[in-house]
Amino acid sequence: MPEMPPASYRLLAELEAAFDTLLAQLEQVVITFERSDCPAWAFAEPVADAAWLRQALMDMWHEEGQDGRETRNYIGLIAADAPLIEEVVKANQAKARISDLLQRIKQTTPHALSEAKALLPQRHPQVNSLLRRGGLAKLHLKQCWRQLPVAQAPVARVRLAWYSSGRSIKRLSVQEAEAKLLQLDTQAAHVQIQLRKLAGLPSQEILAQVQAQAPLMRANLFYVEPLEDGHTRRALNVALPLFVPAPEQRLPDYNIPPAHPPSQRTRARRRDEKLEDDAFLPSLRAYRYRQPSI
Repeated sequence: MPEMPPASYRLLAELEAAFDTLLAQLEQVVITFERSDCPAWAFAEPVADAAWLRQALMDMWHEEGQDGRETRNYIGLIAADAPLIEEVVKANQAKARISDLLQRIKQTTPHALSEAKALLPQRHPQVNSLLRRGGLAKLHLKQCWRQLPVAQAPVARVRLAWYSSGRSIKRLSVQEAEAKLLQLDTQAAHVQIQLRKLAGLPSQEILAQVQAQAPLMRANLFYVEPLEDGHTRRALNVALPLFVPAPEQRLPDYNIPPAHPPSQRTRARRRDEKLEDDAFLPSLRAYRYRQPSI
């Protein structure tokens, strides 16, 4: 491994300290919840107690065969009093600090991320038990910094539903697409066909590289009173327990969604779909944008 500059060691030291702070703050969230009378509900779990919440907040590990882009879900609702909301806000601030440091390390010394992944697990309280069970303590960085969902104001009802049509789209120039294809087996017939197709495009054309996203749970929140901006509802992703301010210590009305996401797309295609139906470069999942009608 290349020798790291002193600035990178300082960033790693800051990251270790920030990770310790995060773990301590997450534990404080659990302790505050345990001491309160805040009602809670956990999706597909018999009870929503402190043990469940601790597992949800402290799960920062890769499982065997897990896609590095995916995170595990702990869906639930917690009718939080003011002290609990305050601790959750502090936890999110600690998570934001972790995210910021990881970005700075990635930009300055990318190879230092590997050292961070090796160092941080040793500071986690669950590592010893994991190692005793023969598991590998491999940290999942995204599960460290993903924010805890918090409603902006008291909520009258929550409607949960699986969202399985999500996708991320990255703009790709012709030159970038060519470079990616040349990294594949250029002797393969299907790659040669795609290179010839690409050569026929104008050099300034932009393609769309599409990545399907894992199904996720969406929560539609209906506020008791309109927010300052006039909105009465909001939709947000809830991979972790949703903390809802509840002065009356009562859960909002909620539904129980299906145990598993639908196997097929549930939303109709938009009429203004901007991408062509078929991939132009299948090996890259790259699509052309539809040309405007004349």
